[in-house]
Amino acid sequence: MTLDDLRVFIAVCRAGSLSAVARELSCTQSAVSQHVRRLERELGVSLLERQARGVVPTAAGRILQAAASDGIGGIDLAVRRLQEQVRGEGGRVRITTGATSVRHFMTEAVVGFRDRYPRVGLEFQTMSSSRSCFEALAADDLDLAWITVGEPVRGIEQRPVVELPWVLAVRADDPLAVRPRVEPAELAAGQLITPPEGSTSRARLDARLGELDVVLRTVTSVADWDTAVLLAELGLGRAVVPLLPGWRECGPPGLRLVPVPELPPLPVGWAVRRWDALSPLARAFADTVAGHCAPAGRVPVQGASLAARV
Repeated sequence: MTLDDLRVFIAVCRAGSLSAVARELSCTQSAVSQHVRRLERELGVSLLERQARGVVPTAAGRILQAAASDGIGGIDLAVRRLQEQVRGEGGRVRITTGATSVRHFMTEAVVGFRDRYPRVGLEFQTMSSSRSCFEALAADDLDLAWITVGEPVRGIEQRPVVELPWVLAVRADDPLAVRPRVEPAELAAGQLITPPEGSTSRARLDARLGELDVVLRTVTSVADWDTAVLLAELGLGRAVVPLLPGWRECGPPGLRLVPVPELPPLPVGWAVRRWDALSPLARAFADTVAGHCAPAGRVPVQGASLAARV
């Protein structure tokens, strides 16, 4: 059993496809299969189950995937920290986040960080959801994940940076556009655009509406906030979205953002495997982003480090 065998197995579990991993590693599907078969021979159990659209880990495979992800993640962190010590300020910080998060939360921080650490590389890996960010963080040698803070996740530490109030994005000619606020019960009327089912933000939204006995009748789900407000601008419905930092001074064109104060703010922030194992550069980037986000929303204040606020 080698580290390469375990890395390939983790990648297959995450992708659900031998061929996809082969393309990612620029090797043959047979080579990928050999890594998995070597593990199966040594352990004496089947690790993958073939299905119509790919493969999924067996019960034994899930046990190995969880343990290997934790172990390799810790090794990768240690190796990277040692390499950064040898290189001085050189190195890289790898971040996973949603498609629009860099634009809305990190633009100024990226510029400031590069001015301060011109020899350090920033690498961004785009994911479609917080859940995908967690999986990538656990399986890969990523440093940070910018996520919607939700329920605890095994092997992951989550730390809120900023809380975003909910608003209803409506066209300027909508009857609600002149209102100072919208009540949650009013969200059930008409076509509503929301985060997708299964997402952390949708779970928080549904939980609060459930407490208020509000049932959403007609819903269009989208994967990111920019798409939600675009559909609202096109007249396909009203979008319930968090008030993103750049929208405070100048909202989306052609729309009005009406507060929905009865909905609890949406916490967003950082997730890592272990805060105390972060490299100094990754911690510096996390602090830089948190510092730029602070004026944009309500930031929980605990501890001296912005990245460590909980």
